Amino acid sequence: MYAVFATGGQQFKGAIGDKFKVEKLAVEAGKSIDFEVLLVSDGEGNVKIGDPLLKGAKVKAKVLEHGRGEKILVQKFKRRKHYDKVTGHRQDYTQIEITDIKG
Repeated sequence: MYAVFATGGQQFKGAIGDKFKVEKLAVEAGKSIDFEVLLVSDGEGNVKIGDPLLKGAKVKAKVLEHGRGEKILVQKFKRRKHYDKVTGHRQDYTQIEITDIKG
């Protein structure tokens, strides 16, 4: 059984036990969180699709940890103008594990 759910402007397809790094959520580590579901499949060809959300379906996940991703370098450059600027960015994330799918 798997489900497609959305958080942080992204969609994720996952089954029970899968781990994801999603946009930072305001939930403490060790707590549980519910996500609304776009699609549920039981793995045998039976698929339920929401419009846009599936009523009564939830993905329950446990928050494992909060962290920061790898550094991405951003470079701005203009040729022949002696302009060169390099900055870095590290995105905050929350790691979750799917514990239950209802739908």
